[in-house]
Amino acid sequence: MINDAVSPTSPPTSKRTASQLLTGRPLLLAVLALALGGFGIGTTEFSIMGLLQEGAIDLGVDNPSMGYLISSYALGVVVGAPVLTALGAKVARKTMVLWLMVFFTAANLSSVLAPTYEWMLASRFLAGLPHGAYFGIAAILAGTLVPASMRGRAIAWVMLGLSVSNVVGVPLVVFLGQVYGWRWMFGAVGIVGALTWLAIRTFVPHAPAHKEASIRRELTALRNGQVWLAMLTGIVGFGGFFAVYSFISPTLTLVTGMSISSIPLVLGLYGVGMVVGNVIGGRLADWSVMGSIYVASCAMVLFQLLFGLLSPFQAPALILLFLLGITGSTMVPGLQALLMDSAPHAQSLAASLNHSALNVANAMGAALGAWVILAGFGYQAPAFLGSGLAVLGLCLALITGARAKRQAKARI
Repeated sequence: MINDAVSPTSPPTSKRTASQLLTGRPLLLAVLALALGGFGIGTTEFSIMGLLQEGAIDLGVDNPSMGYLISSYALGVVVGAPVLTALGAKVARKTMVLWLMVFFTAANLSSVLAPTYEWMLASRFLAGLPHGAYFGIAAILAGTLVPASMRGRAIAWVMLGLSVSNVVGVPLVVFLGQVYGWRWMFGAVGIVGALTWLAIRTFVPHAPAHKEASIRRELTALRNGQVWLAMLTGIVGFGGFFAVYSFISPTLTLVTGMSISSIPLVLGLYGVGMVVGNVIGGRLADWSVMGSIYVASCAMVLFQLLFGLLSPFQAPALILLFLLGITGSTMVPGLQALLMDSAPHAQSLAASLNHSALNVANAMGAALGAWVILAGFGYQAPAFLGSGLAVLGLCLALITGARAKRQAKARI
């Protein structure tokens, strides 16, 4: 049960019709279908970090310039999440996620053929457009399939696809990219996108749009100060994390001294941490939305600082990378629930804005990481930068929680 000032806004179980709730095999298949989309999205988002050096050689640019491909995808998420969610407000939710997956698949297949760096930048931007809208609407869909007391876990189940992609999808396509060429990554993701479309069409029940849904209703979330504060918490808190992870391949090879062939296994280790953190984060969010964010923020400060100090040593670097995977995933369900609770009359847009926030953090982190490296501070510098940003994120989280408590008291 969520026991802080941010209370769940999903309708109580007693007010839901039996047809809205699934159990057993139908629930499992529906959730797996939605999670498969997250698996494809996570694979295309994070694999490029492990193929940074191969991509730079193919496109004829340096490693920091490849960081802007990461930023381009992230900016696509930032733009696409509110725009596509608002435009699809009146579209049935199942229909909307199917169309989003069609768009995602086509954009990734375009990247396979990109002949120039500029084309690849544009393709990565287009591939990012459906990302946030998909996760936001999929989270709403999953939440309607279970009792209200399990909402945090339902969100985590959808996000589990993103976590598992870092255990299976990312290491696999990074390996394929190293052996057969880095563009294999985009083709593999296109196949996953097509399979997701088929699975959702088959196993996810029809879910109509809200009767009062409209673009104007969804956009009311943008007039809510608490929504913006929650987004800022995610942006700042995660910005430094992405500064570290965007350049994890050259950091581990040039600072830690690992071979480039070991990068897929290392990314798999990080992915295992994400899976663990996702499970923990779902349960923590059901216990306390803000509490889960506070705990994860404190851990992010500590582990990034230690990674900056200990990355020259292989064993501590690997342990800390695993812990960073846990920490990042632990925070996501809480942030998702916080945004949904902050805009109860525009939950689809609010849910998608979580991914806008995280990808502003992704774009900012990759750009800041490239900046400190190009400035001559070295590949350890992004971790120290990240720890400082995580401190600011924790401060913002505390302000967000205090504001939520005041609002809750005012409503009593």
